[in-house]
Amino acid sequence: MPYGFNFDLSHMSKSFFKELARVAREKNVHRRIGRKTRELAERFRISEIIGLNISEALTLVEDLVDVYVRNLSERERFVKTKRRALFLPHCSRKHMDNKCQARFDPNVPSYYCAHCSPDCLINQATKLGRERGYDVYVLAGSSCIPTILKNNKYEGVVGVACSHELKLGDNYLKGMGLSGQGIPLAKNGCANTKFNVESLKSTL
Repeated sequence: MPYGFNFDLSHMSKSFFKELARVAREKNVHRRIGRKTRELAERFRISEIIGLNISEALTLVEDLVDVYVRNLSERERFVKTKRRALFLPHCSRKHMDNKCQARFDPNVPSYYCAHCSPDCLINQATKLGRERGYDVYVLAGSSCIPTILKNNKYEGVVGVACSHELKLGDNYLKGMGLSGQGIPLAKNGCANTKFNVESLKSTL
């Protein structure tokens, strides 16, 4: 878990995420990101609602805006890609014990969803990805990514992870000449993490 704090934005109003997208679309937002971040954190009372101190709230919102900015700047290139992969975090599985029937293949390395729980985020996301022609990987950690990308010739990647990890992943993809899109977690942690399936659907 890259952040030293836990957060849960899954109950934030839709207007918060709409405002994030609006800020990201503003021209030269990267030059004013500090001021915009503070405005967003204060306007939506992030610290109060999710129990973070102001420094943690600013870090989180700044990273979220950065992910939105990167997605927008890369979108045109991404939609032109053909062979794509979807990377999902195993911590978003409904069950983290033997109730989850996913099989882990260390040679890939990835879990393979067995579709055992209809309301599992990973089940839903795996189906979405496969329906759209993606190779889907459920990762035990970001260290799995270099092996997968080395063994497959992908042009585009969609990743679901903490905003901080998405930023690091984007830099890695650029180094390989690949195009990517990121879906930030709305709730972090080591288990029962959450992301927005509708956001994933629109990105795919």
